[in-house]
Amino acid sequence: MDAVVVYASQFGNTRQIAEAIGRGLGPDARVLEADGFSPAQLSPGSLLVVGSPIVGWKPLEGLGVWLDGLVPGVLDGVRTAAFDTRVKLFIHGDAAKKIEQALEKAGAERAADPTWYYVAGSEGPLLDGEIERAEAWGRELAAA
Repeated sequence: MDAVVVYASQFGNTRQIAEAIGRGLGPDARVLEADGFSPAQLSPGSLLVVGSPIVGWKPLEGLGVWLDGLVPGVLDGVRTAAFDTRVKLFIHGDAAKKIEQALEKAGAERAADPTWYYVAGSEGPLLDGEIERAEAWGRELAAA
């Protein structure tokens, strides 16, 4: 299975989660920053996992621009999943849901519900167990 994890990261926490998901997906999974990835590299049946920290209630600006550039149909036949990193607060944004909506608008098929990983503060670090949880999610996605 062709699997790619695309991410944007501000303080390195989302990058760590993306890398853990990639390990869970298997040795052939690619983990790339969004600004260096084109959806033209995917084929039907590929798995695309996309993640970002929540910044101002939405994905990081660079990833938002990347998502806005996805045209309808560019992800036809591609399975996708979305994640974000966030501070554990009563009220917060939901970058993963916004990512998922943009991917589906581009024709993607949802492989899993959006998920999130917690950081201790706006700059991190990740809470204990989050890297292991991300790697386990990658294994689940690979098996689905």
